[in-house]
Amino acid sequence: MALYVEILVLVIIGTALLWFGYTLFFTLGGGTRAIFPKKQKGLRPRQPKGEALPGSPQTCPVCSAILNDGDLVKSSAFPSFNGKDRLMYLRGCVYCLEGGRPRFCPVCGVHLKDDEILVARMFEWPRRRPHVHVLGCSRCRRFKR
Repeated sequence: MALYVEILVLVIIGTALLWFGYTLFFTLGGGTRAIFPKKQKGLRPRQPKGEALPGSPQTCPVCSAILNDGDLVKSSAFPSFNGKDRLMYLRGCVYCLEGGRPRFCPVCGVHLKDDEILVARMFEWPRRRPHVHVLGCSRCRRFKR
């Protein structure tokens, strides 16, 4: 009889641990949606928030679209030679790189082709966001030496 009571206690403890682990895994881990995400149907193409003046904060310098949260501008920054600023190539945001928006140089105003870039200087200060100053496109910078 003592053997049956011992087995019953072990089964109850095992069931309680299994229930505790299951609730801990699925409630703290974000539920079943974090493990098995639901497929989204009919995704619409991303749209920018609107138009802004060139040089405004959180705008694409190539197409002047106000960027949504999480949208980034595709760029390449090179090492600094003097410690103050860095040379940077700007290609554009997701809206103008996918061909949905026209791309213009903010300096000379010419329509940019897909393979053309903007040349810029990036200034970095401690405890502040970097500042980018556009110098021109790959066409108009070619003659300014």
